[in-house]
Amino acid sequence: MTESEASRPNDKRVMITDAAIAVFAEKGYRSARVADVAKRAGVADGTIYLYFKNKEDLLLSIFEEKMGLLLDRLHGDLDGIECPLERVRTYVRHHFNQLRTQPLLAQVFQVELRQSHKFLREYRPEPLWAYLNVVGDALKDGQRQGIIREDVDPFIAKWAFFGALDELSMQWVLSRNRDRFDLEVAADQVVDTFFRGVLAA
Repeated sequence: MTESEASRPNDKRVMITDAAIAVFAEKGYRSARVADVAKRAGVADGTIYLYFKNKEDLLLSIFEEKMGLLLDRLHGDLDGIECPLERVRTYVRHHFNQLRTQPLLAQVFQVELRQSHKFLREYRPEPLWAYLNVVGDALKDGQRQGIIREDVDPFIAKWAFFGALDELSMQWVLSRNRDRFDLEVAADQVVDTFFRGVLAA
């Protein structure tokens, strides 16, 4: 899948959200104007407000819609994988692969979303929770199979694990030379480190 979801060229909402991703990544969420998004999408300024209440609503809509797509792809990658440990490893590889193949969206997720007071304080990021629950469910299955230690709290573990992925993702997004940041190596290392802490003896 390419950076844009413009395979549906007649869907103006998709055109606008894709344009907003590019503009927010280029100018920064706070500096970007709705007029900038409209110009990039090739629509009139007023058209934006037919689909979104304001700039912040547009930002949150990007999160919801694109996270939904990322979840669909993740479930596709996990289809047929029964081993809980392999599911976790596939999860991390998927996470970093999406980072690499969709750098503009990665920047919006890692940097620009944090500029939204509503996202940080008021919004319930249910798509993110669903994304984390994929790891949590794998850990629970691992405990049932005796692979993961019984004293590991899946809730704490999934957030700690995602925290490591999130920090590495942030470092990659902010890196001036991303080619020197081997995400495949990072994926295996973070998984192996995590497993050493949670695997049963």
